[in-house]
Amino acid sequence: MGILDRIGRLLKANINELISKAEDPKLIIEQALRDMREAYQDARNEVAEAMAQQSKIERERDMNRRQSEEYDGKARDALKMGREDLAREALNRKSTFEQVAAGFENQVAQNASTIEELKTQLHALDQKISEMEAKKELLQARQQTAEATQKLERVSGFDKAEGASAAFDEMEKRVAGMEDKSKAMSELRRGGDLDSQLAELGKKSEVEDALAKMKKEMGM
Repeated sequence: MGILDRIGRLLKANINELISKAEDPKLIIEQALRDMREAYQDARNEVAEAMAQQSKIERERDMNRRQSEEYDGKARDALKMGREDLAREALNRKSTFEQVAAGFENQVAQNASTIEELKTQLHALDQKISEMEAKKELLQARQQTAEATQKLERVSGFDKAEGASAAFDEMEKRVAGMEDKSKAMSELRRGGDLDSQLAELGKKSEVEDALAKMKKEMGM
């Protein structure tokens, strides 16, 4: 589940609860902004953790590559001393470290894609917060206008039936506005599937083939 999807679920739950209580629209948008700011900080921490994990995986990959290179050298040294048995064992270990390094390399590539997606979602969340800030100001202006209009209607002597109808219309507008904000929150859930397929890597040659190749390179 992506950052925006989790945030969207949280915000939708909070917004729906406020709507069910018929709260002031201004309170709803302010609560949504508080939730989004908290979620933004959580998302930043998640990206930082993913980047730290990436560095760790890269170190593991590099370490296994170095081990593979070391055993390649040991195999060559063993051949120089006429110890093919030791050379075979060294090549076996070299092959093992190569496989492990390749696995870490695949993980590095997968994590890089995930980190970029997380950064993209983080940027989208930052933009969404800015949009909500702007909408908050607009909503407050609309609310003030609506309240002024209602006050004018009350002092102008409209009958109770007409006043009740106006109040119902205003509530309908408020609920529609709340639903629009809830719909905007649901857009945060957009995001692609961050999972990708890992390729299976295996040995492409037998140890004896590697041994023969090395002997050929060394002129033995």
